[in-house]
Amino acid sequence: WFMDLKVQVGQRLKECRKAKGLTQKQVGEHLGIVLQQYQTYESGRYELDYQKLVSLCLLFDVSADYILGISNF
Repeated sequence: WFMDLKVQVGQRLKECRKAKGLTQKQVGEHLGIVLQQYQTYESGRYELDYQKLVSLCLLFDVSADYILGISNF
């Protein structure tokens, strides 16, 4: 009953980004990557590496557990 983890992570990233009022381009710039690469994370086509996961947790002020779908806060 678990959806694909990459898709779930992508949905959480999109939710967090919108909650912070950021564009995909702005988040990509924060990570030092191009817009298209960040879009692959939100769409669930590509997995985050640990360094990017930590950077996004800090940017969005959420836990890795939240982004990974382990917790709801």
